[in-house]
Amino acid sequence: MRFTSTHHIPPPRICANVTTMAPALTHPMKMAASLCMLLALTAAAWAPQAAAQRTSAEPVEERLVNLAAGRVIIAVVKDAILIATLENPIEPETRPPVPVPLGSLRAGIILGAVEWIAPASHRQIALLDQELPSLRSRLITPAPHLQPNAGEEATDVEAVGQALLERLDTLAQGLHAKVDLPAGAPIAELVLADYASGYGPEVWQLAYAIKQTEQESGYWTTRARRPTYLQFWPPEKGQPRTLVEFAYPEENAPTPLLALLRQEDPRLQKLLASDAQMAQVAAQFLQGDSTKMSAADATQFLRAALDALSPRGARQTLAIIRREASFDWILPPPPEPVRPELQPERPPGAPTLRKPNP
Repeated sequence: MRFTSTHHIPPPRICANVTTMAPALTHPMKMAASLCMLLALTAAAWAPQAAAQRTSAEPVEERLVNLAAGRVIIAVVKDAILIATLENPIEPETRPPVPVPLGSLRAGIILGAVEWIAPASHRQIALLDQELPSLRSRLITPAPHLQPNAGEEATDVEAVGQALLERLDTLAQGLHAKVDLPAGAPIAELVLADYASGYGPEVWQLAYAIKQTEQESGYWTTRARRPTYLQFWPPEKGQPRTLVEFAYPEENAPTPLLALLRQEDPRLQKLLASDAQMAQVAAQFLQGDSTKMSAADATQFLRAALDALSPRGARQTLAIIRREASFDWILPPPPEPVRPELQPERPPGAPTLRKPNP
């Protein structure tokens, strides 16, 4: 699913469902909301009015955004955090969600607007999952410390979230067409999983919305808003300790793995019937005892489950964060496709090293 911002070509309509977010640093309270993204600007309406008012403005370059679409499944087990992702190939240019190591004890996964492209020049403006480790906030700089105290981890999460906000805000400022979104609906999400010193494993979801203001007739300024934060791990006292799953977009999202286990999905039942160990792992997830299972057993189960549930051609990844401070790939992301390079235009008669055709 992609959207385009341009002052020359009417962009397509995109609809999806997303989850609205509660106030910052709260536990999950999910409410389904309908996301209908419409970049609605027509050249006929805008050109005679706004263009006449902005005679000195430079032409606005068209922007196209490819989305990281699919599911993220996180299993907190004994001495490790497993992160599995499965692409939802909703269109040819969909990108797979990819875990990105942010140090040895943390990983982030960006969902939604991840790749920003100038299609006229084939220039990639941004690829946010690759940029994420190097993003630094100008506003939040965690103080250096050897052993963080309890509560300081939230500041670290906020620093990562703020750094991505500033990058998204820079990119969003290039959108001058009207983007119709329900209030608070995210254009992108960031899932963070880590071991916090003195605290233990944690999983956060950050959601990024945009705000637009019409400056002139048909000409809008766009800014990214501060993210909202939801903490999904550790669960509330008395709640099961089991799989945590996220999906983007939520419209027609696949049924979560845990729900499929409860429903005795035939694809999974075939696996469980053939392997007693995997059947035991599935039972522990259903019972809410994931922290009692080994990383090796959980890894075997997740790899088999991903293969069974994967749509045709969908890309997968599987990563592990070990409590003893290491991020490792079990199933690394696929290599980036090679994009054809544009050849610069050459004036007629310019010298060349190419041999003439015989």
